[in-house]
Amino acid sequence: MIRVGEILYTNVHPFFFYMDREKLSAHSHFIPSIPARLNVAMSQGEIDVGAISSFAYGENAENLVLMPDLAVTSHGSVGSIFLFSKVPIEELDEKKIALTHSSATSIHLLKIILQRFYGHRSIVYTTMMPVYQDMLAEHDACLLIGDDAIQASWREQGQMYVYDLGEKWYHFTSMPMTFAVFAMRKQALEAEPGALRALYHDWKQSEEQARVNGYEQLAQSVVKDHGGDVGFWQGYFQNLQYRFGRKEQRGLLHFYRLAYEEGYLPRDVDHLSVWDSDIGIHSIN
Repeated sequence: MIRVGEILYTNVHPFFFYMDREKLSAHSHFIPSIPARLNVAMSQGEIDVGAISSFAYGENAENLVLMPDLAVTSHGSVGSIFLFSKVPIEELDEKKIALTHSSATSIHLLKIILQRFYGHRSIVYTTMMPVYQDMLAEHDACLLIGDDAIQASWREQGQMYVYDLGEKWYHFTSMPMTFAVFAMRKQALEAEPGALRALYHDWKQSEEQARVNGYEQLAQSVVKDHGGDVGFWQGYFQNLQYRFGRKEQRGLLHFYRLAYEEGYLPRDVDHLSVWDSDIGIHSIN
């Protein structure tokens, strides 16, 4: 049985919304959780495949293989990863920032942006539960991701300085940013290639169907769970990119390079291991 990690955020919903779970249940068991927990589960061998934070792949690249052309990326605004600040971003040095405990990629992306692009190297960071009011009670800014970030942006519009990290990354690098990748453990690929191939095709087909339908049915479902309106959620999904082509790969490798230079990764991840069902695993530099 393949253990499948399923991120509990709307940004990956297009991959899961139209999946034939009944058919896949013959060989796959789905484990829903937040990205940070799935990252740990993948590194400890508790799940075999699924969407994880792109930073988590960088930490464990020697044991993982990426599925082709499946990712959550943005070419600019991502719409669900926000820094909320009481002061302009240029004035955050020597201030205190609360970080969500839910993700690895966004935390390190924020630190890279503030350190490399703004020169802020004296910020005090605290990781905590993603509760907006608690985070800002004793901090000058807070980082939220996913549905927590979206709902906070609705409430705080015009009340705080709000910065989209995807937009900031693109402004300074002119590169896409990849926030989540679909990875599998090498041992699982050796043991269950057929089951993983079936999962890959269902993920790909679900995303394509959601896109062809203009994300309307998906948006209607999300409104019931998270509020907002159909138009907002359609625009949100349409703004994101769900491919992982050469541009996205180059952007991710650049992120890894900066993370290594800043001391956040123990080694320089200078290539990506990507699976191809026809030719096997190949390296992308």
